[in-house]
Amino acid sequence: MNNPPKKNLNSEQYKYLKAEAEKPYKGLRKFIYFGFGASGAIGAFIFFVQIIAGKNISNNIPNLLIQISVIALMIFLFKLENRKEK
Repeated sequence: MNNPPKKNLNSEQYKYLKAEAEKPYKGLRKFIYFGFGASGAIGAFIFFVQIIAGKNISNNIPNLLIQISVIALMIFLFKLENRKEK
């Protein structure tokens, strides 16, 4: 289904619109991955500092591991999103 570009669109606009139609909300997904990754990094930092300070270690270690898992998942999803582009 390769329709030629309309007369009021140049080829760059047509390519952009075609790519957006094939993979909608790509920019929003990347922004969400970045936001959740940053949130996980902040949480991991806070839990790490609390562990170093010796506060409630038995609860903070699992929370730190969860935050690290969130960071790893967001990195994986971001890389997967970029791999789909190529």
